[in-house]
Amino acid sequence: MNFLFDLSTLFCLVSSIAFAIILLYSTLVFYFENEKKAAIRALLIGLLLPIPYFVAWYYNYNILALILLIDLILTGLLFIYPFKTPQNICDETPLNKIDERNIMFSRNELIVGSENYKNYYLKYPEKEELDNAFRKEAGLCSEKSLFNHSFAFAATHASFFAIEQFKKAVDGAVNPSRTKTDSEKMSSFLKAWGKKLGALDIDFCELKDYHFYSHKGRGDEYGNEIHNSHSHAIAFTVEMNEEMVQSAPQASIVMESAQQYLDSGRIAIQIAEFLRHLGYSARAHIDGNYQLVCPLVARDAGLGEIGRMGLLMTPKQGPRIRLGVVTTEFPLKTKDRKKLNHMLDFCLNCKKCADVCPSKSISSDAPKMVDGVKRWQINSESCFTYWCKAGTDCGRCMATCPYSHPDNLLHNAIRFGIKHSPLFRRIAAPLDDFFYGRKPKSKKLPGWMN
Repeated sequence: MNFLFDLSTLFCLVSSIAFAIILLYSTLVFYFENEKKAAIRALLIGLLLPIPYFVAWYYNYNILALILLIDLILTGLLFIYPFKTPQNICDETPLNKIDERNIMFSRNELIVGSENYKNYYLKYPEKEELDNAFRKEAGLCSEKSLFNHSFAFAATHASFFAIEQFKKAVDGAVNPSRTKTDSEKMSSFLKAWGKKLGALDIDFCELKDYHFYSHKGRGDEYGNEIHNSHSHAIAFTVEMNEEMVQSAPQASIVMESAQQYLDSGRIAIQIAEFLRHLGYSARAHIDGNYQLVCPLVARDAGLGEIGRMGLLMTPKQGPRIRLGVVTTEFPLKTKDRKKLNHMLDFCLNCKKCADVCPSKSISSDAPKMVDGVKRWQINSESCFTYWCKAGTDCGRCMATCPYSHPDNLLHNAIRFGIKHSPLFRRIAAPLDDFFYGRKPKSKKLPGWMN
């Protein structure tokens, strides 16, 4: 019995030191994130939590030490107990192709009175009134918008201008002299080179019919049926700067979005041309010139899951990324995708993005049947109308997602807990609310933008 008491008191000393170190580190992380409220709360907990453990050791309170030891053991067992994670939160496979003409970006490009305009709303008359709401607003990057910032909007324009120059290079002539190589060697090189070019994560999948739009909805090919001639896809992510995102929905978010669309476009163009030069047809899919639904391809390549807000949620950066895709005839090495049920389970219970959405476009409900498929769906009309009012692509959901926090030891430990413990998933969002707030205010624009 004395041995057990001695072990308990020693355990209390170690625990008090460990709690103090962890919470002091957390305090510093919050401080450097400029989260003063979170830093103060972490510091107070760091001062108070170790006290009973230190007292039990210092005054040799054996019974108290034993109680604290048993309490921590039982708590630890609860967190490692394999509670069942729901496996069918969302369906995997869409039943029908999406028509790109129906997405908001395509509808935004319709010129009032044009043939395309008349034909579209003749087919979908119920959408004309909805779309007139966004047409009455100032518009993206407009000087009359809520978050007008002349320099940021000019920088955004410059990025999209550069992307426009890329469009002629998404496809091209294929070298008739083919370089023979094996799938494993090519796949390994593309992963390493892609990351060197600036990709955060990169992987491959076999292409399915549902990956592709049924018809083009933008540009000169408007209304053309899309025919796929490729077998595989390369999907990759690029990271959006956390400081630029945290100021959303102010002008920094649209400036950063445009920059990362440009960066992902550049990488996709390079990879596609690389493959064509080796004698294999390839097409880059970049902003404004897609033939497929990038989040579906990236999901099937194992880069993440499509969450409540309708964006790809990645395991480390959450939705704070932009996507690039290259399709090719080369038979890349693929693996069976492991569905990230822990991320979907977290999204099911968190609902923070729904609470902070300025336009209330994100549902707090569980996934519902949409076109025969169980999934989350945002109200794209109200979302885009707010974009046109704000002058930016909002990004408030992205900024406040607990998965969007910086890549450091503290937040990676939280992500680890979410992945491995169903119980931890239930407390992770409330903990995030406690430190950051349930509806945190937008950060100030980066100083250099003022």
